[in-house]
Amino acid sequence: MSTMHIEEKIAWAKNQFLRWRPLLFSDGELMRLLKAFGKAKDASHKVMVQAGVVDICRRCEMEEGGSCCGAGIEGHYDEWLLLINLMLGVDLPKRRWREDSCFFLSNKGCLLSARHTICINYLCRKITEQIDAKSIALLREREGRELELLFLLNERLKMVVKARGSGDRRNTKENRSVL
Repeated sequence: MSTMHIEEKIAWAKNQFLRWRPLLFSDGELMRLLKAFGKAKDASHKVMVQAGVVDICRRCEMEEGGSCCGAGIEGHYDEWLLLINLMLGVDLPKRRWREDSCFFLSNKGCLLSARHTICINYLCRKITEQIDAKSIALLREREGRELELLFLLNERLKMVVKARGSGDRRNTKENRSVL
């Protein structure tokens, strides 16, 4: 995990997005991976909805007073994953919805399209006790493809940006100015 605060990571990602947007969207391999990832993410989400995972998570957060998406989870996110979210059209938040929740959680669920591995993989006891094994196996299969493509996308993105000489993640005035 990076030692930067989430707001600094967001500022870095926004600056890189603004700086390299034409380059990023002109890289054929990056665009192919972005499209494939979007399809894989949608396939995972569809299984989550069909299996009832989304309803269990929503109920837990909204009606039972807490979920797995607590404050501090955002610390697992690095700048590159946030940059991928910007490429996917995500509007990164400027502030936390609730003090006890993840920075990226809203009243409608997670705001991110590209999520950290822990956010994709973790299934709480409520879910594993209420969802049948066949549905969980199917979900794990879909998540595996999502994670594989996210890894490849992340690596390609780093290669493209770093090849142009921009890997600077320091807390500079330029990196903070986008907030």
